[in-house]
Amino acid sequence: MGLALYRKYRSKTLDEIVGQSHITDILRRAIQAGNIAHAYLLTGPRGVGKTSIARILAHEINGLPYTDESSHLDIIEIDAASNNSVEDIRDLRERVQIAPTSAAKKVYIIDEVHMLSKSAFNALLKTLEEPPEHVVFILATTDVEKLPATIVSRTQRFNFRAISTEDAVSHLAAIAKKEKIAVETDALQLIAEHSLGSFRDSISMLDQLRSSTDGTITQAIVENVMGLAPRATIDTLLNAYRDNDLATIVSTLSQFERNGTPASTIVRQLIGAINARVVAQPSLLTLLDALLDTSKTAWPYVKLLTALASGATTQHAASAPHPHVVETPSRPTEDKKPQEP
Repeated sequence: MGLALYRKYRSKTLDEIVGQSHITDILRRAIQAGNIAHAYLLTGPRGVGKTSIARILAHEINGLPYTDESSHLDIIEIDAASNNSVEDIRDLRERVQIAPTSAAKKVYIIDEVHMLSKSAFNALLKTLEEPPEHVVFILATTDVEKLPATIVSRTQRFNFRAISTEDAVSHLAAIAKKEKIAVETDALQLIAEHSLGSFRDSISMLDQLRSSTDGTITQAIVENVMGLAPRATIDTLLNAYRDNDLATIVSTLSQFERNGTPASTIVRQLIGAINARVVAQPSLLTLLDALLDTSKTAWPYVKLLTALASGATTQHAASAPHPHVVETPSRPTEDKKPQEP
């Protein structure tokens, strides 16, 4: 069984991390200077390298080589989603008192740390306030807003960015070349756009797509496999919105619904297309704002229709004839008396 591409091409050094140089540069200098913090907090979207950097950092701190098969008694990974009780953290507090087996530091990586219970956070806080000299914590989360401020304040925080489409396309192209996968640039662009800034998701999609054809992976193949609407049809919708063409909007959305394309997918594609056009067509900002509300309704296709049709209805209202005001003849004033014959 072959190794999944996202695992095969997982970064092994800080130099291999793509799109997070604002973090890797700081960590590299700190490690070289021997300035090791007692706790790090890695926050940001999923699939952008938080866990990879946590593992690399743990090995770099201890001067250990890192591979996917690396395992060390002094580097402990904990999944907070399944180890989130106060008892789990109390057990951790007891174990951190034990000195490292052979490394300089005992490093605890706690992934999805926001999943800890309130009592577990309180227990962890006591350890973060006065950690043993030989212990380093690396906390990672996709939802930093759920962390108590007391936890955040006792860490060095690093905010990860969503991967840009350009970086994702470049990285996917490099992987495709190494793996001898024939793929069109437009197809890579589409994969990157719909991975929402996640390297892991984009690489997994490329892995899936290479089994979908014996030839070249095209944009049409990507659209079909990912269940997307053809880009040309998305352009048709935006042009219909611009031209106030309600008939085209209704017929296009009806076709999408008959084909079983989720409204959420259409919205995501429209948002991506608008982002690419908005500088040239700032009027699309109104539509963009309306699209953001579609996920909050039980009738997303109806909401999508009203968002797209708003231009047409506004135009119709503006072009409708104003009610005709009939002026009544003025009556003679009371102080005017009719002339006597």
